[in-house]
Amino acid sequence: MFGLSIFLGDELTDDKKNYLKQMKEAGFTKVFTSLHIPEEDTELYLDRLNQLGSILRELKLELVADISKGALDKIGISFLSADSLRKLKEIGVNGLRVDYGFSNEEIAFMSNELNIVLNASTITEKDVSELNQYGASFPHMVAMHNYYPRPETGLAKEVFQDKNVWLNEIGVAVAAFVPGDKQLRGPLYQQLPSLEDHRGSHPLAAAIELLTDCFVDEVYIGDPEITNTTIYQFKRYITDGNIVFYVSPVKRSPYFETVLGIHQNRWDPAKDVLRSADARFKEIPDILPYETSERIRGSVTIDNQKYQRYMGEIQVIVHTLPKDEKVNVVAQIREEDHPLLDWCGAGCQFELKEQMKQKEENTSELR
Repeated sequence: MFGLSIFLGDELTDDKKNYLKQMKEAGFTKVFTSLHIPEEDTELYLDRLNQLGSILRELKLELVADISKGALDKIGISFLSADSLRKLKEIGVNGLRVDYGFSNEEIAFMSNELNIVLNASTITEKDVSELNQYGASFPHMVAMHNYYPRPETGLAKEVFQDKNVWLNEIGVAVAAFVPGDKQLRGPLYQQLPSLEDHRGSHPLAAAIELLTDCFVDEVYIGDPEITNTTIYQFKRYITDGNIVFYVSPVKRSPYFETVLGIHQNRWDPAKDVLRSADARFKEIPDILPYETSERIRGSVTIDNQKYQRYMGEIQVIVHTLPKDEKVNVVAQIREEDHPLLDWCGAGCQFELKEQMKQKEENTSELR
């Protein structure tokens, strides 16, 4: 499951509404927002919450709101009134992320009216015991890790994994955040990941790591926006499991068109390269030696006629290798996609797609 973040401090412009539609079409199903409302902006935030709820109901996207007791008071919602909590559903809020200030008895009560999101990093066995004691509805609960705006304060992977294993064992789904790569959230503009190591990483690579290596069930983009090319990469991954790499030709290679398209990494994956499973078995022209240079990480290569029966084999270099007169370097994956190389495992489908100019990406990539 994938989600995105919308912050009510920002105006819900037509561009923002179009972004929500793009993310919906890409396969995103949930939206995270914060209701920690500045005193002077109560009416503005409430108006924007109603606008956002209306848009999301139309798009059939679920809304999860980070709240405090004070924030609920400001918008006239009693957290101990079932009728009052149902008003949030009418606005379009499907779930509440609760943290400091709420007792476990209060959280248990609310869980029988709305989906409740707990703080994954701080929940303890004592909390779980008390929630059970007070009749909490655990099927309506998810544990979400924080995002960390300040560099050097994000979580360590090992601690993160250990907590998530325990949460899975007690039957609670886990959610976490990955950074954006377009519009970042102020005032620091240093991205909003849960794991510190993901700061500066590709959003999809970070998401795949959470889902495949960290026992996470739901991934949210922490920052306000990701680029069109990244939306397309998420869409392909969510739709059919493909990992898209954007590539550009090396020295106008005559074999650039030959390597483009969809490939599958072999089921017996190599240590240093992604091997296209059936590339050399397709009908191909005679591959003459051309640009047999060093094969750096992210290079796309094709074996030439000097490799005899291997001629036509297409590889993507994961770990830098020396030059080989039998191997042509044809293309290079853009640097920001390099982290995705580490998550293209055995049998994984991947696409080598020509990198377009930014203006073209913004107008045609999502068609």
